[in-house]
Amino acid sequence: MTTNIVLLGGNGYIGRELTKRWQQTDSDAEFWILSRSGRNQLTGSKIHNYAVNIENLSAVKAILPIEIAYVVDLIGRPEKDPAASKAVNDDPAKMMATIATEYHVQAMGFVGGKLGPKQFLMTKTRIIEQLQKSSVPLAFVEPTLVYGAGRSDSMSKLVPLLKVVGTIIPNMKPVLVDNVVDELREKLLATTH
Repeated sequence: MTTNIVLLGGNGYIGRELTKRWQQTDSDAEFWILSRSGRNQLTGSKIHNYAVNIENLSAVKAILPIEIAYVVDLIGRPEKDPAASKAVNDDPAKMMATIATEYHVQAMGFVGGKLGPKQFLMTKTRIIEQLQKSSVPLAFVEPTLVYGAGRSDSMSKLVPLLKVVGTIIPNMKPVLVDNVVDELREKLLATTH
């Protein structure tokens, strides 16, 4: 039986790794990846990539499968402007909660954080608290700097330093992306309503 998983923003770094790792453990998993671009490095018969405005509920519903087991919000980034922060952090989380409720999904997934700009971390914490009030269970992870699987941006250059600092300050210890996505997947699978 097919397990339909909807990923909002799933064509980014963590989303790609979540899709890969989930497919390795569940051959029945089918992914519906919704993003602004619809472009994803991952393709296959069980990976459906769609370009869609996440704020438009009718457009989103038009491409969703009839049954959804899990929905995960992977959209988010630090923004100084409150309106921009709402659009890239709060609005996708609200859309996820709406989909979760209307489609009676088993659980929602979310990625918070423990390392980054204070306002961004506060936004992520507030969103988690709001999502926990839903009738649909929430599985979430709160990683520090995520690395591995070929990540080679300016942040990944900090990994060696943060590994050392992380031995003293745990909230600064970087984590492998495989560990992050495995933890999120395991929490989703363990969470039912």
